[in-house]
Amino acid sequence: MRETDRPTRRRFVRLAALLGATALAPGLGACVADGLVTGAVVGPERQSALDVMPVLLVATTRKPVGSPPKAPYFSSERGRGLSFAEVRLSPPDRSLLGKVSSVVTGDWTIGAVPKVETGGGAPEAFAQAALGRDVLIYVHGYRESFESAAVSAARLSDGIRFRGVSGLFTWPSAAATFDYGYDRESALWSRDAFEDLLKALAASPSGGRINLVAHSMGTLLTLETLRMLRAEAGEAAMARIGAVVLAAPDIDIDLFTKGVERLGPDVNKITVISSTNDRALELSSTIAGGVVRAGAADRERLEALGVRVADASDYGGGLINHDLFLSNPEVQGVVKRAIARVGGGA
Repeated sequence: MRETDRPTRRRFVRLAALLGATALAPGLGACVADGLVTGAVVGPERQSALDVMPVLLVATTRKPVGSPPKAPYFSSERGRGLSFAEVRLSPPDRSLLGKVSSVVTGDWTIGAVPKVETGGGAPEAFAQAALGRDVLIYVHGYRESFESAAVSAARLSDGIRFRGVSGLFTWPSAAATFDYGYDRESALWSRDAFEDLLKALAASPSGGRINLVAHSMGTLLTLETLRMLRAEAGEAAMARIGAVVLAAPDIDIDLFTKGVERLGPDVNKITVISSTNDRALELSSTIAGGVVRAGAADRERLEALGVRVADASDYGGGLINHDLFLSNPEVQGVVKRAIARVGGGA
C-alpha cells in the first residue's frame, strides 16, 4: 500500500466532518430504475402499519442496559446471546407545525422498552410477536447507536408504507467514527444470532415473508448470514426469504462476488442500491487499501452477478450520498417495488 493510501486520522476527521454535515436536498427529474422497470415517483398513500401501531420488533446482540430496561436500553457492548424487545415508538407530528419543527426536534423517537428477553428463547419470541405476518427487518450499518438504528428502521418502514411487521436487527456498533474495525468485527460476530432469528421466522408455521433491507456494513452481515442459512437450513428456509435489498453495500467487491455466488438461484432476490459518488464508501475503500466496495462498483459489474441494480449516482445532492434509501422518495420506491415483486407486504 502506498503511504498516501494508508488510513490516517486526518481522513477519519474528514469523514467525521462530512457525516456530521447537513445533506442538501436533492432535485430529481426522474426516478431510479431498478434494472428491470422504471416506476413512478412514490406519492402519498395510506398509512403504514407502523403509523397505526407504532411498535418495532427488535432483535439485538447488544448488551441490554438496566433491569428493568432504561435509556439508552442497549449499549455498544456485545451482549450474551440474542435479546428480543418490543419497542414502543412515538410517531412524528404529521401537522404542518410538526413538519416544520421536525427539522430541529427530530422524527420518530423511542417511547419505551417495557421488557427485554435474552437467551435461547429470543428468536422464537420475535417470531411469535410477528404472528405470521410479513416482516421487514432493517439491518443498520457502521457508526450507529441503538436509538439511531431504531429511528432509521421506523423511517424506512413508514416511508415505503409497509403493511406488515416492522423489525430491526441491531448489532454492537460503537457509534464512533474511529471504531470502524470494532464495528466490522461486531457485525461478523453477530452472524450466528442473526441466523438463529431467520431460522425461527422461517420455521414459523403461520407463514409470512421475511424481507431484509441492509445498509452499508450491515450488508456484509446480511449476505454472510444468508449464505449460512442456505447452507445449513436449505431451500425450505430460503423460500421464506422475500426481497433482499442491499443499500450502499460496504463490502469488498471480491468478497461480495463470492457471497452472491454461494446463494445460487436465490441471487434473484437481491436488489443492490449503488452509487459511484458515495463519499463514505470512498473512504472505506481507502481504509481497505483501495479495494472497490460493492456499493460503488460499476452497474455492469454488479448486474453480471445476477442481482438487480438501482444506480442512484445521479440522484444524490448531498455531501455523503450514503443513505438515500432513507431520505429520497424515489430511491425508497426501489425498496417498495423490490418487496412488491415477491408479495411481501409493500
